[in-house]
Amino acid sequence: MDEEFRSLADRLADEAEAAGESAQCRGLLATEDEEELARVLVERERPLWAREIAAFRLGCGGDRRAFEALVLLLNHRDPERCVSAAHALVLLGDPRTPRAAAALATNTLRTAYALHPVRLLTALRAPESVPALMSTLEPLLAPGGDPHRRVALACVEGLGRLGDERARPLLEAALAHPGLGAAARDALGRLDAP
Repeated sequence: MDEEFRSLADRLADEAEAAGESAQCRGLLATEDEEELARVLVERERPLWAREIAAFRLGCGGDRRAFEALVLLLNHRDPERCVSAAHALVLLGDPRTPRAAAALATNTLRTAYALHPVRLLTALRAPESVPALMSTLEPLLAPGGDPHRRVALACVEGLGRLGDERARPLLEAALAHPGLGAAARDALGRLDAP
């Protein structure tokens, strides 16, 4: 059992226990039946914790039936659900993932929830990654821009890791922003490294 699965299991076991459904939770955590897990994703009136277990396990196992559920979880207001979904999406390796993560990261109505899609885009290193991170970061650097500093910081760090020269003007603009200057200097240093 890897650390991500252990963390998910502990968190969702508590949710299931609060709902009086511990036995069902243990069953979903232990089953090796992928069809049972896939049914959980489509059956009506299944609790969110059950759908999350099923999506995570299927996604980590490379079963693309988990894709839509994982994308929904990546956009959830609960950061722990987003972290688990991002982990499973990386392992899933579905070619639709970068486009979905880019759509979530660049949705200006949901910038407050863009942290994990931004981090996922950095991990994926897909063609969509740099343009999406730049589109997300640009309005955050504008005077009076959105106050989502953690999202802006994740964009700056991600652009540095991705090392794409197209990001240089935005990273230079980030130098003057409180809380972003050090990360922007580091990112620019990565661009300049041989």
